[in-house]
Amino acid sequence: MAEAEIVKKIAEFEDKSLLIVDDDNPFRERLARAMEKKGFSVSQAEGVKIGIESVKSKKPAFAVVDLRLNDGNGLEVVKEIQKNNSESRIVMLTGYGNIPTAVAAIKEGAIDYLAKPADADDVEKALLADPNKKAAPPENPMSADRVKWEHIHRVFELCNRNVSETARRLKMHRRTLQRILSKRSPR
Repeated sequence: MAEAEIVKKIAEFEDKSLLIVDDDNPFRERLARAMEKKGFSVSQAEGVKIGIESVKSKKPAFAVVDLRLNDGNGLEVVKEIQKNNSESRIVMLTGYGNIPTAVAAIKEGAIDYLAKPADADDVEKALLADPNKKAAPPENPMSADRVKWEHIHRVFELCNRNVSETARRLKMHRRTLQRILSKRSPR
């Protein structure tokens, strides 16, 4: 029943163009194929520069943009989309979810912010959600241990993989941090 409602909503949009900007080629290809099956007219870009060029030539009605790209920040693409088509519905994707970047994405014009790996159904729900209604809670939220692990690894990457600097910024002992970094990610 819910699936039929979503398909009906896609059909209600005159412009079904969707731009996917992500530098993870296998993920982008899979998402593009899935979104085409759902009724979107998909175009792809693997970086900020190509994404901005694509936006200028074809103003998309929908966009899925990764926050961190090889050649820059996905927020630059979001700004360009908003400048060219303020009615565009944009969803940010990231493997480094945190509150400041989510706030920045929303301020630039994104309607939602999803942590990777997001599947096509989650992306579709976010793109077609009623902007006046509160979003439903996620089906499979990250565990508290996973959120902590993601945060530690994000700070570690931002400190250029320097354990001592990361430990200082996180206010933890260096050896404790080394033990955490040596473990696999929690589910």
